[in-house]
Amino acid sequence: MKLVPFASSCLPFFLCAAALTPRGPALSPQSREIRVAAAADLQFAMKDLAAEYEKGAGNKVIPTFGSSGNFFSQIQNGAPFDAFFSADVEYARKLEASGHAEPGTLFMYAIGRIVIWVPAGVRVDVARNHWDVLLDPEVQRVAVANPQHAPYGRAAVDALKGAGLFEKLEAKIVYGENISQTAQFVESGNAQAGILSYSHALSAPMKDKGAFWMIPQDLYPPIEQAAVVLKSSAQKDAARAFLAFVKGPAARAILERYGFTVPAVSAPPKGL
Repeated sequence: MKLVPFASSCLPFFLCAAALTPRGPALSPQSREIRVAAAADLQFAMKDLAAEYEKGAGNKVIPTFGSSGNFFSQIQNGAPFDAFFSADVEYARKLEASGHAEPGTLFMYAIGRIVIWVPAGVRVDVARNHWDVLLDPEVQRVAVANPQHAPYGRAAVDALKGAGLFEKLEAKIVYGENISQTAQFVESGNAQAGILSYSHALSAPMKDKGAFWMIPQDLYPPIEQAAVVLKSSAQKDAARAFLAFVKGPAARAILERYGFTVPAVSAPPKGL
């Protein structure tokens, strides 16, 4: 397995992320900043969620995006976040079980999908040929998120194995640190195809620059995504309020617009 290293000039990562997080205008004394560790597949949806929430609340949402597995480790080591939106419900469950998450705050906010996405300049027809485009000589590299800590990468590898293609394609695969970096590989031309989140395929930067085919859901386990308020948060009430907003109709509509399946609010995560 060829893993693409994630370059970073300072450690720990979450301190770098905090330093690079843009700051908005000063808040009123009653306002709170909610620091959200968000799975990379939420790169576009979370910005819309934050903007919609801030219209009716005095609080500001400051998201940082990355792989769910990396955030899981960082939170266990004291990363200064108030809420965690994971692309894998298991990370949220483990944080709750270990006492790092506020009891009773875990809820499944979405179920993700994966697609094969091909940029417009690559001369293959993904809508017609589906899996076969990955075997086409025109496709020299296939971008996949790192399955070691990115849930979308695990789903991609499971789907490739389910289709009987993983061994055939292994030499072509390049791994991104998270699903956003994986999308960048394909957008930049460093890969000619990628297995990406449906939410990326529908995003403004990508929807008119290529074509995609939806990978059948029976080839990989459901990508169940869950959120929790973190025990270490100094803004628990504000974080709870944001999670409550995400359960509401305006937020659900945003998530659906980005291709997520939104579970019924009353349905608990499977296994609880």
